[in-house]
Amino acid sequence: MEVLEEIKGFLGCETPDRWIDEAVSQQDILLIDHAHCEKKAASTAMTLMFRYVDRPDLLNKMSRLAREELIHFEQVLELMDARDIEYGHLSSARYAGGLRQHVRTSEPGRLIDILIIGAYIEARSCERFAKLAPFLDSELAKFYRSLLKSEGRHYQDYLGLARQYAGEPIDERIEFFRVKENELILASDDEFRFHSGEPSW
Repeated sequence: MEVLEEIKGFLGCETPDRWIDEAVSQQDILLIDHAHCEKKAASTAMTLMFRYVDRPDLLNKMSRLAREELIHFEQVLELMDARDIEYGHLSSARYAGGLRQHVRTSEPGRLIDILIIGAYIEARSCERFAKLAPFLDSELAKFYRSLLKSEGRHYQDYLGLARQYAGEPIDERIEFFRVKENELILASDDEFRFHSGEPSW
């Protein structure tokens, strides 16, 4: 899949094998947190639509993205129900918050940073779906592979909008967040989540 190779280059580091091992052994938590991630992704897209009402390209892409993420949310809930996994509250991974703490406060820097972070979150999700699939049962593997196309497009939408609205090269800013994202993915984490780092236990 061409976009997957592009995503690997964009991310700059792969998910550690120890995270994969933990994901396979904690599939209940994996699915519960995955559901939370899909819901949060839809919420982020809606927030952008309400904040930036004067940007038609953003409105169109985020509207479609929000719908797709909510469909994914429903699909994860359906999978969980079939496996007798109860959906409930989980504490958030430090991943998204760790990236968002670097968002600039003035515009257009704020928008550009949020879009770049969105690209990283979608790209990392895509990379993890692809890397996890070979180790999962056929039903879950098929579902995760089915998400690759849409998640890959979401990454491209976020990055394309960031470049479009910046009005200037943003390669340095992308590299800044690549470093921060890699640090979060490769650092030790005390609890397992869909976007957590390497298990510390």
